[in-house]
Amino acid sequence: MEAVEKSEETIPGNSSRLAGNPNWGTATVVGVFAGLLYGGSKEASASVSKDAEVMLKMGSTQDKREQHRLMRDAMEKRFIRVTRGSLIGGMRLGMFTASFFSLQNFLAETRGVHDVFNVVGAGSATAAVFGLIMPGSLAWRARNVLLGSVLGATVCFPLGWLQLKLMKKANEGNNDTSHHGEVTSGVGAAIERLEQQLRK
Repeated sequence: MEAVEKSEETIPGNSSRLAGNPNWGTATVVGVFAGLLYGGSKEASASVSKDAEVMLKMGSTQDKREQHRLMRDAMEKRFIRVTRGSLIGGMRLGMFTASFFSLQNFLAETRGVHDVFNVVGAGSATAAVFGLIMPGSLAWRARNVLLGSVLGATVCFPLGWLQLKLMKKANEGNNDTSHHGEVTSGVGAAIERLEQQLRK
């Protein structure tokens, strides 16, 4: 618990967001594209067995027109399945990442501290809400809310700790000043730290 208390960072009052704190817009776009890729690839791999059935049907007929029609129908159905899987996967993962990162940023600004508990709270609440909107009876949804809340908190605790360590590492060089007395960017600070380590 002591390590968690040491890893708190106070958000300065003059800046609206701590440097290194994730931007929910960027995270949402990345989540949408990751969902598009995952959903499309999942549907594409699931349709392999259906393609085998079409090949068996094509082998059973000698008519070239019928073979062409079967192939065209199979390709159209596969395209629709992959497109639908991509869109649904992108929408689901995009909504999840948007709600997670907006909740995390809201908790950080409301509490005035960016620590592991913001990530844990956002993960737990987001997983609970998504467990609530899943189809099923009221008892099933209540079970999903409890399971999602506990699972979200369990998964997000180490991820929040890792994110906080990475943020500290990224912000470490922002306090250094350049030769002209101006604050350097993250890349410039990293280059200066590397140069200093090579000089030693």
